Amino acid sequence: MADTQTAAPQPLSAEAIRAALDYNPKMRARDLASQLGLPEAALLAARTGQGVTRINAHPDAVMPAVETLGEVMALTRVEAAVHEKVGIYANYHPGPHAAMVLADEIDLRIFPSHWQHGFLVEQESDGGVKRSLQIFDAAGDAIHKVHLREGSDLSGWAALKQALATGETGDTLELAPRQTTEAAKSDPAKRDILRKEWARLTDTHQFLRLCSKLKMNRLGAYRIAGAPFVRPLDPAAIDPMLEAVRDRETQIMLFVGNRGCIQIHSGPVRNLHPMGPWQNIMDPGFNLHLRRDKVAELWAVEKPTQRGPALSVEAFDAEGGLIFQCFGVGKQGNDHRPAWKDIVGGLASREEVSA
Repeated sequence: MADTQTAAPQPLSAEAIRAALDYNPKMRARDLASQLGLPEAALLAARTGQGVTRINAHPDAVMPAVETLGEVMALTRVEAAVHEKVGIYANYHPGPHAAMVLADEIDLRIFPSHWQHGFLVEQESDGGVKRSLQIFDAAGDAIHKVHLREGSDLSGWAALKQALATGETGDTLELAPRQTTEAAKSDPAKRDILRKEWARLTDTHQFLRLCSKLKMNRLGAYRIAGAPFVRPLDPAAIDPMLEAVRDRETQIMLFVGNRGCIQIHSGPVRNLHPMGPWQNIMDPGFNLHLRRDKVAELWAVEKPTQRGPALSVEAFDAEGGLIFQCFGVGKQGNDHRPAWKDIVGGLASREEVSA
């Protein structure tokens, strides 16, 4: 099933939005927006000129400017997971369809067509002024955020504000309808072709092109491919997986991404703090907040590459949306793939739990 559009929410006046913000000063913007039936960007637009500045949202303008800020926190999220990395933006590679940030800590894959609305936010708090740069898609949903830290360069912030400001003063946004998540799409009649072509892959990036050629998507292909390419896992295996990664000091690559930005952590996991439905990684420089109860399907997936098999664990929500992907780090001289393979091999299959 192709992406469909949900109806745009009924407009709420900017004055009413500001009143709701004043009445709920400590409520998270995303939660308040959901309560009001609005996209998050509408809350920021309503405060234009009141601590909020409208900016050019294109990554070719934003990324070089962000590089001047020094150490910051990068945040990318989907509904069920928030990925936060502390570091310095550097080594930006522009591209019309896909761009990249390849710094030591900040590792991003960027899809510029979705970077539609941008804001600089300066908000008074008990601890002083909080500053952030926030990017949203055409529907007003968050794509990527940059939060300044105590050691960030405020002179860089002032220059960035001057360079990126559009001069727009309106307190409303023209927003497109939200694109709903594409459900799993497969064609069992093409299963043999899928398996034959899958076995011929030489790079993981070829996989989505294969799916497109066969008129399937990622989850749809997983559901029909079968062994040895995929193994359905018990969704409850997420905690044992992360605990094993921590206990064995295995380095992983953990991806969380939306339509406009994918953010990657490469390294170990040290501190797990489960709380209710959330599993939290709380490491210096890296935090992950994961709603385990939102994981409807978990898959172990193996794709052949020129450097050997790429083994991942991938989580999906009930609508078929990808929540995260996790691989073993396989850099030369720092190959954690054998340890990662052992961890994944020990995770419970969905059939075993059902039995």
